[in-house]
Amino acid sequence: MAVKAINKAAYGRLLLRTLPCLIETEEENGRVVAFLEKLDTRGDLTAEEEKLAELLTLLVRQFEDTHYQLGEASPVEALRAFMEFRSLRQRDLIPVFGASSVVSDVLNGKRSISKTHARKLAEFFHASISHFI
Repeated sequence: MAVKAINKAAYGRLLLRTLPCLIETEEENGRVVAFLEKLDTRGDLTAEEEKLAELLTLLVRQFEDTHYQLGEASPVEALRAFMEFRSLRQRDLIPVFGASSVVSDVLNGKRSISKTHARKLAEFFHASISHFI
């Protein structure tokens, strides 16, 4: 994958507007996650926005890995924990799994999480793919 060149002035303006820093509270984490989800739904990001999203994702991962130890949770247990933390319902995962029946089967243990779904879940939750494999 080719790395897009960024406009440093534009990136600086984005940084100034968002003021990224270490996430220390649930509220800060929620704000950053909401911002990332807004970027995700918009799609077709500029190189500067992609770079900012990478940085913010690292900050969210650091906070969540520190505050939400999933330990030896199975992939489905981890998925349930992420859903609970974000107050999500099964239907909220349809864009990730493609169909409500697949979401239901995964959450009920009738189907395991595929590698493709694990990648999509990691992107969706801005978390490490290792939680879902």
